Amino acid sequence: MSKCPTVRAKTIDCKQGAVRAVRYNVDGNYCITCGSDKTVKLWNPLKNSLLKTYSGTGNEVLGAASSSDNSQIAAGGADRACTVFDVETGKQLRRWRTHGAQVNAVAFNEESSVVFSGSMDCTMQAFDCRSRSEKPIQIFNESTDGVISIDVNGHEIVAGSADGNYRIYSVRDGNMTLDYMGDTVNSVSFTPDGNCLLAGVIGGIVRLMDKSSGKLLASYTGHLNKEYKLDCRVLQSIEHVATGSEDRFVYVYSLLDSHIVSKLEHPSKVIHSLTAHPKKERLITAAGQLIYLWVADDDVEVLGE
Repeated sequence: MSKCPTVRAKTIDCKQGAVRAVRYNVDGNYCITCGSDKTVKLWNPLKNSLLKTYSGTGNEVLGAASSSDNSQIAAGGADRACTVFDVETGKQLRRWRTHGAQVNAVAFNEESSVVFSGSMDCTMQAFDCRSRSEKPIQIFNESTDGVISIDVNGHEIVAGSADGNYRIYSVRDGNMTLDYMGDTVNSVSFTPDGNCLLAGVIGGIVRLMDKSSGKLLASYTGHLNKEYKLDCRVLQSIEHVATGSEDRFVYVYSLLDSHIVSKLEHPSKVIHSLTAHPKKERLITAAGQLIYLWVADDDVEVLGE
């Protein structure tokens, strides 16, 4: 049994206004923060070091994602655009302005050739990074309210919506499956093994769902979620579930028996964004202007001997 992250190892002041979202890159060596000051920043969280700042978006940035080869960062936000930056030079490579409202979430496909963006205009759109076209290659308009959260795993894309559903699109066979969650789906993501989905719903309930059958496998309650969009993730060991909350804590639940394993205290009241390390049992949380790195108490690499 792996230990869950309980030690606050680092605190970083991002100096970009409120941090709207934090995301690890593909290998977990770096993280990306989205700011209300219209910037995206790339960090090495272990060294507290800022590597680069990406600017040029027209308004606050609400979501970002790193490509699989770490060469590009996609960002979306209140300027209704989806922007792709070159990681090394900081230049804008692509910018699509086809959404009619703010972009809440972005994700790359596995080959990083396509960017998906979910927006308050009730659509998820797919853009080809390799073509010069200004238009999306596909528009998914099944949602009847804003698309709040998206995640990609292989040939499948899941989109959580304010209409109370998440929808799984299979690119391979052209199917869509829909599961009704009862209220706004704030956060939806595939588990690390790709077999299940974790869906966080406003009202303070997180559900673990079987991807193929749609069965409810477990539900996690105890945290507070009445008004904000809060992230939830399954940690890399697939033994713990972490979710943000509106009462100064990040709650870590046991995946199997749903009880609270740990509560990580924060100085700010609302902890709305978090990201799980893809290979190690680590967590980065965002609240206010700060991000926090949490590790297990036996994490020698971070804490030393």
